[in-house]
Amino acid sequence: MPERLLRASDFKGELGEQNHPEWKTVAIDEASDEVVAPSGSAGFRWGEKGKWNLEEKDGHGADVKLRMTAILDKDHDEVVDVAFPYFGNREHDHFQGTDHPDVLLKRVPVRQLDLKEGRTFVATVFDLLCANYGLDRGLGGDFVARDFSDSAPYTPAWAEKITGVPADAIITAAREFAANAEATNGKSMVILGAGLNHWYHMDMNYRGIINLLVMCGCVGQSGGGWSHYVGQEKLRPQTGWLPLAFALDWNRPPRQMNSTSFFYAHTDQWRYETLGVSEILSPTAPKGDWDASLIDYNVRAERMGWLPSAPQLKTNPLEVGKAAKASGMEPKDYVAQALKAGDLELSCLDPDDEANWPRNMFVWRSNLLGSSGKGHEYFLKHLLGTAHGVQGKDLGEMGQQKPKDVKWHDEAPKGKLDLLVTLDFRMSTSCVYSDIVLPTASWYEKDDLNTSDMHPFIHPLSAAVDPVWESKSDWEIYKGIAKTFSEVAPEVLGVEQDLVMVPIQHDTPGEIAQPFDVADWGEGQVEPIPGKTMANVALVERDYPNLYKRFTALGPLMDKLGNGGKGMSWQTGHEVEGLRKLNGTVTADGPTKGMARIDTAIDAAEVLLMLAPETNGEVAVKAWESLSTFTGREHAHLALPKEDEKIRFRDIQAQPRKIISSPIWSGLESEHVCYNAGYTNVHELIPWRTLTGRQQLYQDHKWMRAFGEALCVYRPPIDTKAVKPMLDQAAGQPHVILNFITPHQKWGIHSTYTDNQLMLTLSRGGPIVWMSEVDAAKAGLVDNDWVETFNANGALVARVVVSQRMKEGTLFMYHAQEKIVNVPGSPLTGQRGGIHNSVTRAILKPTHMIGGYVQQAYGFNYYGTVGSNRDEYVIVRKLEKVDWLEGPLAAGENAA
Repeated sequence: MPERLLRASDFKGELGEQNHPEWKTVAIDEASDEVVAPSGSAGFRWGEKGKWNLEEKDGHGADVKLRMTAILDKDHDEVVDVAFPYFGNREHDHFQGTDHPDVLLKRVPVRQLDLKEGRTFVATVFDLLCANYGLDRGLGGDFVARDFSDSAPYTPAWAEKITGVPADAIITAAREFAANAEATNGKSMVILGAGLNHWYHMDMNYRGIINLLVMCGCVGQSGGGWSHYVGQEKLRPQTGWLPLAFALDWNRPPRQMNSTSFFYAHTDQWRYETLGVSEILSPTAPKGDWDASLIDYNVRAERMGWLPSAPQLKTNPLEVGKAAKASGMEPKDYVAQALKAGDLELSCLDPDDEANWPRNMFVWRSNLLGSSGKGHEYFLKHLLGTAHGVQGKDLGEMGQQKPKDVKWHDEAPKGKLDLLVTLDFRMSTSCVYSDIVLPTASWYEKDDLNTSDMHPFIHPLSAAVDPVWESKSDWEIYKGIAKTFSEVAPEVLGVEQDLVMVPIQHDTPGEIAQPFDVADWGEGQVEPIPGKTMANVALVERDYPNLYKRFTALGPLMDKLGNGGKGMSWQTGHEVEGLRKLNGTVTADGPTKGMARIDTAIDAAEVLLMLAPETNGEVAVKAWESLSTFTGREHAHLALPKEDEKIRFRDIQAQPRKIISSPIWSGLESEHVCYNAGYTNVHELIPWRTLTGRQQLYQDHKWMRAFGEALCVYRPPIDTKAVKPMLDQAAGQPHVILNFITPHQKWGIHSTYTDNQLMLTLSRGGPIVWMSEVDAAKAGLVDNDWVETFNANGALVARVVVSQRMKEGTLFMYHAQEKIVNVPGSPLTGQRGGIHNSVTRAILKPTHMIGGYVQQAYGFNYYGTVGSNRDEYVIVRKLEKVDWLEGPLAAGENAA
């Protein structure tokens, strides 16, 4: 079976590599036929300068030409059978499979090499890739495709059976895509949307597209590659935004959390988990303890420092900070020792313990309980403790396997939050359930910036009128909260020591913390070492009485430590002085006197614009020069023509401005090149931020191999088991079971404003779902009928749009249709008829939890667990009686 990638450290003498040889992957040089460690891998990035590039050289500067394949007789010693996992035969009630075995043996050319631990077979990644796809390369063996009509995985004929797309159409599209790429030097592009990433095995979908583009030479070519038009875009000038957003000018490191893991734990969706690890584990998994629940995997990832956790410790971190300081020990040593001894406990091990509940939540610019929160009804039941529509039983009630690492409480808590505050300029579903809704300004009542990585311009939001009535801009609201908090803080809080645990981060030296096997200190397999085998530990000073003053001034760390991003750093003293002149300085006595003011929203925007390389040419040049210290190549020429350009807020008010090229992004903005992901990797020879430094098509982390995803493979949808427990509810009534899909809005403005009067007028005046004529007939439905759609997660009520354009077997509900306009009651739940996330639930994937492993290391808005909902099925039936729930509440009944 394919195992991990070879490293320089596997060879006697470590190929002469002294700096991180365990992180330097190897190849065979065509000219010398010797094993070499080519420059560009992660081991060259950290600890030595000037060798992290994609020049065709080895670590000693000698020219090399890397051999991609050992298919020629002279290049391999033997041809052996290699086992590859196959998942397309797994039973599913609603998706087509094939009868191939779950382990496919393929013939692969191999070579024998002498390693420290003895003689072994090795193969190139390309040869494994070809074998995995079932290409006939003259080596014989089973499950090899002789032509496109062969039924072996992954031929067009096989794909037709799985997908229903005709094989001829697949062949035509593939040939035309590749022929165009060949004729235009890679100008074939795939534009993909969010829906692709809403399936449980979303990463396999994405990797399939990436493989296609790599094979056709499209990545990094202007006009080619991929464009991900999805809702999780990042903002362009992020290195200017981060210090402002997370107060990095005053305190480092910040405390952050990945939301999917947070809500999976604290809405208790893990208590209802029906997906067993055995259902997704590979038949070729290496030996190990894989028998655990999904919440256990998440907890292990948190414990090993792979993912963040919130809350982090069962003990108040301010108390831990005091104790750590009083101990005389380094905070990291104090925490590691206390965790090992059991004196401190990680909160993630018992999310239902009252001490570990999240208590206060501020929702800003997000409709968490409407468009965002998968598992809406679980949010209502367990996080808010209000009326809900959860229909399923938890693992205890069903007598199913409970978690091994996480403590089980026979009765789940209902209502963990004490306070829910929402800032939303419209009365969204989240506002309906909030304790406090703060009246915030809308688009034309405030000054702000609007950017994303999908377009190259910085756009303004400009206040055309003052905010009406009592509403304020987001900036003024948070400034007001900070002011009042600072006034009351001295009653209980002063200058405090806060103990912060930070996961091992991508684009830092810590990303090469765990090179080979997976070792969990919680299982006694290794010692807890902060930043190595567990999270980093830091003591951060919090000056609560001066919070408002800090909020409204640029702190000293931008002068002392500078700024940076993606592993690069640069000094910002010149920019800080520029902000003093631009925004003015604080004149009042106190800790911020003489510092640059951040009083207004425009002041805040100017901080962002001044600090970001995308909007300040001087900073862009410094950022490219910082990258050059790693690559040993000159890159500043990419920004020098715009070194004197500084984009100010008034500039973009006059006209949106195009960004300046920055090493934070892998594309360029120039008169000759449109932004294209991977462009600088290809044309500037800057490594991809992977283990190999290349477009890495083989992912060798042990968890990736355990779940069969070392190479790109077909993964059928998972069975969420949410329909079968509810079939009795549909007995005796016409109904149909359909795949529930929630695309981006069709009858809304972008993704949210379905309840806009114009949109309601153009559509049906309330929530709607779409189905095919065939499925409607099965359920006895006609266009515009009210239907109840439900499963174990909950129920929703909507009008049905019957359309010949809909694919049989699917039900569409364009997402973000609010729960506040024209929604009748659900007979099943007795509550108002739900929302599109009432029938969904978050299900975590272990391979999204990996950390301390270069590209598979946690990063803010970069790598972590992701929610999915497209694998879900629902029961749809006609609503015989439409009840608008307008009568008086029955005794003891709760309003939804």
